[in-house]
Amino acid sequence: MKLTIADAGPVSPLPILRPPAVATPDFGHPPSLLPYARRDSYGRDPAEREVPSVTLENEHLRAVFLPGLGGRLWSLVDLATGRELLHRNPVIQPANLALRDAWFAGGVEWNLGTTGHWALTCDPLHAAWVEAPYPVLRLYEYERMRGLVVQIDAALPPGSPALVVSVTIRNPRTETVPVYWWSNIAVPQTPRTRVLAPADRAEHFGYAQRLTTVPYPGEPDAGYPGTWRSAADYFFHVTSDIPWIAAVDDDGHGLLHTSTSRLKGRKLFGWGVSAGGSNWQTWLSGPGAPYLEIQAGLARTQLEHLPLPGDTAWTWTETYSPLTLRQPHAPYEQARAAVDVIARTLPWKQADPGPWTDRPVTEVIHRGSGWGALERRAGGLPESAATPFPDDTLGPEQTPWLSLLAEGRLPGEAVCEAVCVVGPRWLNLLRTAADWHGRYHLGLNLWAAGDRAGALDAWREALAVRRHPLVLRALAEAGRIDGDDAAAAVLLLEAHALAPGMRPLTVETLTTLIAAGRPADALDLVDRLPAEDRAHGRVRLLEARAALATGDRARTGRILDAGLIVPDLREGEDALDDLWFAHHGRDAALPPAYDFRMD
Repeated sequence: MKLTIADAGPVSPLPILRPPAVATPDFGHPPSLLPYARRDSYGRDPAEREVPSVTLENEHLRAVFLPGLGGRLWSLVDLATGRELLHRNPVIQPANLALRDAWFAGGVEWNLGTTGHWALTCDPLHAAWVEAPYPVLRLYEYERMRGLVVQIDAALPPGSPALVVSVTIRNPRTETVPVYWWSNIAVPQTPRTRVLAPADRAEHFGYAQRLTTVPYPGEPDAGYPGTWRSAADYFFHVTSDIPWIAAVDDDGHGLLHTSTSRLKGRKLFGWGVSAGGSNWQTWLSGPGAPYLEIQAGLARTQLEHLPLPGDTAWTWTETYSPLTLRQPHAPYEQARAAVDVIARTLPWKQADPGPWTDRPVTEVIHRGSGWGALERRAGGLPESAATPFPDDTLGPEQTPWLSLLAEGRLPGEAVCEAVCVVGPRWLNLLRTAADWHGRYHLGLNLWAAGDRAGALDAWREALAVRRHPLVLRALAEAGRIDGDDAAAAVLLLEAHALAPGMRPLTVETLTTLIAAGRPADALDLVDRLPAEDRAHGRVRLLEARAALATGDRARTGRILDAGLIVPDLREGEDALDDLWFAHHGRDAALPPAYDFRMD
């Protein structure tokens, strides 16, 4: 199908050593996001292009999936009325909201991994048809950080008024693995859209990063997100044996999501109607397309992980169906009871996907990555007809690791070095790899396993063999995390001199120079950049900050006055308003284009 899309672009060569930021780290909070690197090469220049899609349809519903973009359920249309039940975004515009940076709004996103939008949200998944009496679409992939296989089976059985989705998470390892899952459902928002759930309490979580138990819907009525002043999450204390959540518009039409009991968590997220929240919605979807999110997860909140034992699979069922309430604005208890009755009438037995889970695929229609095949070759994944990872999916990213399996070493002379791979098997193989490339990846594996001291030793050993920019950057990033910006700046300047065309490295170097109190050196580096890199919004933001720190207010003013657009502005980041007020004073009016404040 054709969609207006801004491509997320190539993946950064710099793997993410930092853990995701969460308010209360708990069991399962990873020491880093390794083996993943950032997806941060997008702009704000969407164009119409062909995007792979797969359609399921029966007499009641039409569902469209995007296997090349995280398997996103992009559209769900009620054929009786022609209503779109989801927020079908008019544009796919990446923005910096996911664990790896690039994320886009709309549809139903599947989230596996850890707190945040998952690592594969902009990556391709494998897609195949399943051996079944009616069309069953299987989306699956190997999730590399946790070492899990995720399988999403979707079907519209004949006569079913609901899209049925069966999710299976398999842990092929012998050890227990922390698991996080949330199905993130975007739906259209009007000023009178109402969200209902089988709960009278919720955990409120705002950008102050605190969980507070509150009554729901409370006073003022939080069930109408289109009236909120600020963005917030509400994690519901679900009391029903059939967990559900629903959103309906002013006329009572909307979407009902239900599930079996394993998927017990429910959440409501809204952007609020402040200037910042409105700007974020426009940033993601364009003008006039506001949305909210209703979500379903394994735990009560998104700060939690659950232990999945070794050699174990968890499966649950979700349904997505049209909902019509005759009295959408009735008293909360009355409206909630009406939805509960409808939730219990869905055809669970007719649409029970349990028999699908282990059925083989019959036709592969879209290829995901080769990482599952590599892990199978390494002995980490058993053969499976349900989720096959054949050798023909192996590609250039896996080639260095096949060399390690066959020869005990990684190739070391390539311009672009091996993409990071982590896990116990690879850690053991890398311990005997004595070259600089092997030592570098040994350090990444030790870091991912939480052995910081061992990682630093491995990187120092690699550096003694070769002054490579990726090794220098790894040591610098470790220093930045520990608060030693001065030492990190020295290492990053050397790394940047060796790889001046690596824009992510340029951004890290500039950021660290400013943090280390060396803004003049940051400006000197900016002045030596090629025009394309210097024009990038993030680089211009750092240039403006460095100029302000040196007292060159005119230079900062020219950047602000020309209009500063930062494509990878982070959700909750106050860089634009902070820069504006630092330059103009706290009493100056903040231009709407610079107002992305969320609190």
